[in-house]
Amino acid sequence: MTLRFLDYIVVLIYLIAIAAIGLYVSRAQKSTRKYFIADRKIPAWAVAFTLMGTLIGSGTVVGHPGTVFKKGMILLPGILTLPIVLLFVAYFIVPFYRRVVGMSAYEYIGKRFGFGGRLYTSFGFLADRTFDLGITLLTTAIAINVMTGWDLRAVVLGVGVFTMIYTAIGGIEAVVWTDVVQGIILIGGALLIILRLLFAPEAGPPGAVVGEAFAGGKFSLGSFELSWATLFDREVTTGWIYIVALFLNWSRRYITDQHMVQRYLIAKTDREAFWGTIWGAASCIPIFVIFMFIGACLYGFYNLTGTVPPDIGDNIVPHFIVNFLPTGLVGLILAAILAAAMSTVSGDLNSVATVITTDYLAPFFPKSTDRIRLIFGRSMVLLGGTLASLVAILLIPDKDSASILERGIIIATILSAGTLGLFLLGFLTRRATRRGAYCGIGACLLFTGWGVLTEPKLRILDLGGFNFEMNPIFIGVFGHLIVFFVGYMVSVIFGGYRPDDLDNLTFRISQR
Repeated sequence: MTLRFLDYIVVLIYLIAIAAIGLYVSRAQKSTRKYFIADRKIPAWAVAFTLMGTLIGSGTVVGHPGTVFKKGMILLPGILTLPIVLLFVAYFIVPFYRRVVGMSAYEYIGKRFGFGGRLYTSFGFLADRTFDLGITLLTTAIAINVMTGWDLRAVVLGVGVFTMIYTAIGGIEAVVWTDVVQGIILIGGALLIILRLLFAPEAGPPGAVVGEAFAGGKFSLGSFELSWATLFDREVTTGWIYIVALFLNWSRRYITDQHMVQRYLIAKTDREAFWGTIWGAASCIPIFVIFMFIGACLYGFYNLTGTVPPDIGDNIVPHFIVNFLPTGLVGLILAAILAAAMSTVSGDLNSVATVITTDYLAPFFPKSTDRIRLIFGRSMVLLGGTLASLVAILLIPDKDSASILERGIIIATILSAGTLGLFLLGFLTRRATRRGAYCGIGACLLFTGWGVLTEPKLRILDLGGFNFEMNPIFIGVFGHLIVFFVGYMVSVIFGGYRPDDLDNLTFRISQR
């Protein structure tokens, strides 16, 4: 089955609506403050939608079901660590940032550890976001390719260009208000898929797919063996490892990453920023679970009907949509997949442009006018989207590849390059110095380089007994610890420069 005329009409209506929102809000984009943080006037409920849209991308719609279809709910325990991070961030980190920075999260590192630290953390964010955007574009292209037969590379470029244009024109306000529309479409699409699976007559009585998925182990959380050997297993990543990796990933994202911090800054008041963060992040958990449940039900559906599933797990959702949903609904679900992708891509592209403009152009060209910075920021949206499209094309998988989400978690932890450790070094310790921070960064870079070159799955350099033999996901995990502990020890032993206003730059509970 392929898309019918009605499906294309539904998708076209969605695209026209998104473009119209971008054009409508573009009329007010006259300054960088308006373009990047919306003059801090967005209400809490809209902040919640845009935070949800930033986290819930096509990687969730396509990647989570694909992972569950192949391996069960191995990522669920790690995802459930999000509320722990969320509560700390909402109560303490949100008001801290709203007090300390103007537009960029990395302004804080510049004040605490100097310009070198600011460049290091901002560059790590740009590398991570470019890679993550590539994953989002790729998972979207996979879905559309399965549903239409269009070339993957052409789809990547098409979705990327459309999103770049409305983001470049409309700024953060276009991101926010399109996120509201896209969030509603995404939730509606997910519920339609679940209803179709639960009441599929060709699979037996209502709910039969759930029992089949349970019998097939698709509700399994994976191995929770806790032993020294599991840390070195090249094939199986245990639940404990995913919990640690995802907990650190949530912490890094909500505490250090500009695409999250920028959402805290756009709210009208501290209180609205607090509630927007609570509602936005909390809404992500049931959505993650819903798409995991879809993956389990798809396993039961294909088993019970005898239909041959696609070779690649990440193709399973679009394959089901195009073959088992009626005309019109296929277009609506495709619009939901596009909505998930565009909400993530638009928000991330705006944050990438904010960082390049605020952390690079402004410091190097302090006399540049606000108008020049606004034009530059818009051009950086286009550049970021182009680079992300190239990454997506390079990540195109074959049938033997691990799921996109599994690969993404490993690479994201490495690209983070200890930035969470550096932020915590500044947030939590008054004794941390600039010298200590830079030594921690240097140690992390040396360790990360050694780990990447000698890790067991894609070993580039063989040092014999001096190779990194543990699961590659630990490269990123250890990087944060190395920055923090090396930075702290060097600060204590050798001292160094500390800014005068430590009371304002060091996190304390009494500051809440």
